[in-house]
This record gives sequence, structure tokens and C-alpha cells, in this order.
Amino acid sequence: MRKWIWLGLAVLLGLAAYTAAGPYLTIRAIQQAVQEDDTRALARQVDFPALRGSLKLQLDDAMVRRAGPEVQASLLGRIGLQVASGVSAGLVETMVTPVGLAALMEGRRVWRRIDISAPPRPAGAAGEAGKPLQDAEHRYQSPSRFTATVHDDDGRPIVFVLTRKGIRWRLSDIRLPL
Repeated sequence: MRKWIWLGLAVLLGLAAYTAAGPYLTIRAIQQAVQEDDTRALARQVDFPALRGSLKLQLDDAMVRRAGPEVQASLLGRIGLQVASGVSAGLVETMVTPVGLAALMEGRRVWRRIDISAPPRPAGAAGEAGKPLQDAEHRYQSPSRFTATVHDDDGRPIVFVLTRKGIRWRLSDIRLPL
């Protein structure tokens, strides 16, 4: 009987350790998927619908705040905000891709990552792009929420939020410095 209790405790301890290490394993899987340009592997680690929804809300909120109360009060201003919201939704759909995520995770601006005028680098050359989230600051916010923070070219924080469902961790939100 004691043997079964110890076995049960060992299984529970192993499950707890795996769950606690989950965000780090997920970040490593994201790094490998981005470096290998493996979109299927990346899709397994990222909750794209939740991520796109969050980014759309952040951009809409930033536009409304920057427009100010005068624009929001006028009919023409509200129509303009609606059009801008549609444009930003399309932008999010286009940019939330493996290439766009890799650029954000490395703290670089997306348009620098996809610059086609730059000559291609030879494989294994010095100065190769670093791993995504390599220099990130990690932090548990709760047992089901983990953040990894990198800084963009201007030193502003970009926070990547991983959430847990069951024992599986996935990237579900990116907090941009808008």
C-alpha cells in the first residue's frame, strides 16, 4: 500500500514540475519554430485567434484615445474611427504571422524584419538574428499566467503573455507599448 502512495506522490510531483516548467518549454518551442520557419509547430504554441483579438482591441483603444473627445463626438469623426478600426483589423490579420511574431519577440520593428532590400545573410554568418525572446525577463503572474518581456528599439517593453489551460501553455496575448 505504501508503494502506491509513493508512486502517486511521485506522479503528482512530476506533473507539478512539468506544469511549472511549461512556459519555459513553450518559449523554447516557439524559438525553435521561428528559427526553423516551421509554421505548424508555431501554430501549436500560439493561440492565434486570441492573440489577434487582443491586438485588435489594443489598436482600437489606442486610436480612440489618440483621436480625443472632439473626434469621438462628431459624426464624421466616428465614421473615420470605424474606417480606421477596419484598417487596423486588416493590419493585425496580416502581421500576426510567424515572421511578424519573430520580429516582435526579438524586440525589433516588424518592417525591419521583412525588409526585402537587405541582402540575404549566408547561413551561419556572424550577426545572424538572435533567438526570439532570448533576452526576455520572465515572471509568473499567477499559476495560469506567465509573462516574458522584451524591449523594442526605443527601450519600450513588449510583454508576451502565456496562459495555461490544463497543463498546456500557449502564447495568447502580446501587450504592445501603444
